Amino acid sequence: MARKKKKDTLAELIPDAELRDRMVSHLYSKQPLLSEGGVFSELLQSLVNKMLEGEVEDFLDEEQASNRENKRNGYTSKQLLSAAGPLSIRTPRDRNADFEPDLVGKRQRELSSGVDEQIIALYAQGNSVEDVRRLLAKLYGLSISAGKISAITDQVLPEIQAWRTRPLRSLYAIVYLDAVHFKVRHEGRYASRAFYTVYGIDGEGRRDLLGLYINENEGASRWGLVLEDMRARGVEDVLIFCTDDLSGFSEAICEVYPLAVIQKCIVHKVRSSTRFVDDKDIKALRKDLRTVYTAVSREGATSAMEAFAVTWGSKYSRLIDSWQADWEELMAFMDYSKDLRRMIYTTNPVEALHRIIRKLIKGKAAWVSDTALLKQIYLCLMHNEQSWKRNALGWKAIQRDLLHKYGERFSRHLVEK
Repeated sequence: MARKKKKDTLAELIPDAELRDRMVSHLYSKQPLLSEGGVFSELLQSLVNKMLEGEVEDFLDEEQASNRENKRNGYTSKQLLSAAGPLSIRTPRDRNADFEPDLVGKRQRELSSGVDEQIIALYAQGNSVEDVRRLLAKLYGLSISAGKISAITDQVLPEIQAWRTRPLRSLYAIVYLDAVHFKVRHEGRYASRAFYTVYGIDGEGRRDLLGLYINENEGASRWGLVLEDMRARGVEDVLIFCTDDLSGFSEAICEVYPLAVIQKCIVHKVRSSTRFVDDKDIKALRKDLRTVYTAVSREGATSAMEAFAVTWGSKYSRLIDSWQADWEELMAFMDYSKDLRRMIYTTNPVEALHRIIRKLIKGKAAWVSDTALLKQIYLCLMHNEQSWKRNALGWKAIQRDLLHKYGERFSRHLVEK
């Protein structure tokens, strides 16, 4: 007959009667299990210290077996972060200073609790340093200084630098360029900073964020430097750039990528060109203007613009002049298939990326530095990759269209399968 396995009693598991009673009382109190100064924190602290005692005893036994003279030499005390709260640790020392504990290293300040990862995750969700402090205190009973939190999030700076300088693909079929503005403290005062975003789709239809850049304002010359950085990182060719109506943008692009097609955002153009249209005219005018950019061909768009000019030219001649001045870059999408037209007639994809950023950090009024801004936006985006780093839908059909139009210029950059 099989013998019944002996059941461990609570007294055998926790010999300290006082600690055992306090643990039972804490469990029945319905209070959080892991909190600063709680009994579970005390139990973990006791366990860690006992394990360190065991490690030093084993180490000294090995020293004696090897005929090396060595013995204990007091303790080194330090605070250790853990998921159960701060722990007061007493690390044993040896006379020869050769003992290096496995459980808690000499310079280690965290007990493999995932606190660093939790801080970075909270920061990546758009929380400020002070927000992170409050959340850690509320959720885990941890008291961590703002300086410590900043130091932990600074751990990602080498990762950001490596990401910003990584090699890129030799060709991108579509690249969206746009900037979003934030407030940053600069030279003792808060000023607006332009955050440049480069969002691309490669020859296989994979979307990716190619770069993030910060400057005091948005300008064509600054965009020229961004494009030069792209070329230095390996981008030999871009088929189509999608941009807003920033003055000098097209010239800056052509200096670096002279063969690229430039498509100005139709949505931006409609918004900017109808800004001063009378309220009583706006609905009808936009309806007529829509017939221009929804035409099935360039010829149809030209005819629609001529009809639009007849109807509205006497009152809104500057609007018509503006469209005619940018006509080639506004109508560039007409030379492509219907599927590709939907992807390039507007910069909405990169603006959707900016909406993700704004949603995550909507409660933040300003940042203390450019580095703090870059760090938080990078973490926000990397923790939400699934929302923007995905393959373009229906890309096979678009790929055929690009192969037909560009031939070897496109095909030689495709990955062999």
